Amino acid sequence: QVQLVESGGGLVQPGGSLRLSCSASGSTLDYYNIGWFRQAPGKEREGVSCVTTGGSPTYADSMAGRFTISRDNAKNTVYLEMNSLKPEDTAVYYCAAQLGSRCKLEPRPYKYWGQGTQVTVSS
Repeated sequence: QVQLVESGGGLVQPGGSLRLSCSASGSTLDYYNIGWFRQAPGKEREGVSCVTTGGSPTYADSMAGRFTISRDNAKNTVYLEMNSLKPEDTAVYYCAAQLGSRCKLEPRPYKYWGQGTQVTVSS
């Protein structure tokens, strides 16, 4: 069973940048599509981005151009680089893994989840 751990969250000012990491243990990530999701207080969990086993990315419309997802299979890690951060980006960010030919920005297909990392964008 694969175990996922997120890291890289913290407090940043509006307009700043952060790079989140999703590291796996117990199994290689080579066979998994990886998704990033976030959940703000009082709001439902939403998809941010996902990447297939072959490295093809998908972004939510509101994230396109600001966020970049990538994977390094040799390091068993997936990254989410976030630029031009806004207060509205404040949330707990989760990574998750699923088996399949395509990645999806809906949480239901994802079987394995990390515990999340807090991102706070504030002055």
